[in-house]
Amino acid sequence: MSVDLSLIERSACDVVELLREEAVSPHDLLDTLAAQVARVEPRVNALPTLCFERAHAHADALLKKPVAERGLLCGLPVPIKDLTDVAGVRTTRGSLVYRERVPASSDAGVTLLEAHGGVVYAKSNTPEFGSAGHTYNSVFGITRNPWDLSRSAGGSSGGAAAALASGTAWVAQGSDLAGSLRTPSAFCGVVHSFLAQARSPRRRHLHRLACDHLCVDAHRHAGHCDSVRDERERSAGGDTDRRQGAW
Repeated sequence: MSVDLSLIERSACDVVELLREEAVSPHDLLDTLAAQVARVEPRVNALPTLCFERAHAHADALLKKPVAERGLLCGLPVPIKDLTDVAGVRTTRGSLVYRERVPASSDAGVTLLEAHGGVVYAKSNTPEFGSAGHTYNSVFGITRNPWDLSRSAGGSSGGAAAALASGTAWVAQGSDLAGSLRTPSAFCGVVHSFLAQARSPRRRHLHRLACDHLCVDAHRHAGHCDSVRDERERSAGGDTDRRQGAW
């Protein structure tokens, strides 16, 4: 195990550059995140489902490729909102109805993210079916604001935003239909960016109108958020009217 908690303070851009230089490996980042999760998660509850074994296996496969072929994220760990399917990982959508559900395949957005070098290591908390502006559900309980544990982290991507603010993620995936990324980003002091609706690759389900997005910690660096968004839009095909994006 290689743990370097100073990496938590680095921006996503810095960490990806270190990955490209092979100064750190995805395994180093996963070990560091596991240590940080152990420190803060009992109080914050942003990432209730962890899949580090799956993440290390994915990192092993990624490291077999030349650096130039490891994608935009090059092995950067990314948590996925618990509304979004990840193959082999418990995905509850915050509902007792699905509390034991383990999908056999991943959402198209997750597949694309992993194809570009993202390494999924956790599921972030969400209100039931993403239907509230405060992140609480009967499966995992409440997600607290890392700045003040008596305050709300917002919702419905409250787990994603709280993970960023508490240093258990450099970037985080989520979704937005009616403020689900805008509210938690504001509450937790992070930055969000999302694809235009027509450019967001998704399987059809209850949340098919929600836009995939990535958040980054505003107190470190927001530039990588735009870089990932641009790359995903190119992968989805065609040009996107930037006026359809947020903020």
